[in-house]
Amino acid sequence: MKVAVTGGTGFVGRHLARALLLDRHEVVIVARGVDKRDPSILRAGATFVAAPTDDADSLRQAFSGCAAVAHFAGINREIGSQTYERVHVRGTRAVVDAARAAGVRKIVYLSFLRARPNCGSPYHESKWAAEEIVRASGLDYTILKSGVIYGRGDHLLDHVSRALYTFPFFPLVSLRPTRLRPVFVGDVVRLAQAAVVDHRLARQTIAVLGPEELGAGDAIRRIASAVGRTVPVIPAPVVLHRILAWFFERTMTIPLVAAAQVRILSESVTEPLPFADAPPPDLAPPTMFSVERIRAELPPAGRFGIHDLRLFQH
Repeated sequence: MKVAVTGGTGFVGRHLARALLLDRHEVVIVARGVDKRDPSILRAGATFVAAPTDDADSLRQAFSGCAAVAHFAGINREIGSQTYERVHVRGTRAVVDAARAAGVRKIVYLSFLRARPNCGSPYHESKWAAEEIVRASGLDYTILKSGVIYGRGDHLLDHVSRALYTFPFFPLVSLRPTRLRPVFVGDVVRLAQAAVVDHRLARQTIAVLGPEELGAGDAIRRIASAVGRTVPVIPAPVVLHRILAWFFERTMTIPLVAAAQVRILSESVTEPLPFADAPPPDLAPPTMFSVERIRAELPPAGRFGIHDLRLFQH
């Protein structure tokens, strides 16, 4: 089976691409460029097409002969022309149009659990708009509304572990307690494969959540335990994190926290909005957010330094 994966060099996209390749499917990766943190996916046998997701001509050519498209391209901060409107909305519309033109039968879209209209967050609203485009596409579709995803190469474990090595305390987003159900990337991939390859979850919007609900502070302490650090976890006002996000987005190549992430973490990420179905029992994510699982997915130990600043990038 030939499958195209947009955002296939990103975190979840490359995990899906690898899984499909291991199952001997033909994979076409569509991405603006290679994620420099882990370019290994391109050595695994996939075909790479360098194109933004709003380039209709390139998309049609990339999707030629594909039975399905996994649309996993997305951003959590805006940089220059890479806006939420362009990537999430116009990009999704172009992907749907190109998929129809190329005769693709199925599209699987990775969205966010709390994506919804009229909530004041451009990230959430643009992901919701993309969902609506997919639902109205006329194609068979599955929308995966996922909570916070963790695994090798993610933002959560990478940045939290490095922050724990760098700073004497860890500031939680919001003075109010918030809760998470972290979901392992391998479980997300299993759901995506069921939709792409096995033709399951047809015309459904599925909530993708881990099996365990815990407080945000407890999640940070569990990561700290996995890296062998004891660091105070202190609630801090959302406005402080917004200021930090503004600063980090302008100074770091990959911000410690971005504005969209502040909004995400300022509310509990345990229930879908405005709606989503639970996955069938055999596809429900089973992997616990355990110290052992976290330790297995951690990046090499290290702290933040000047190499993380844009000023020192070449």
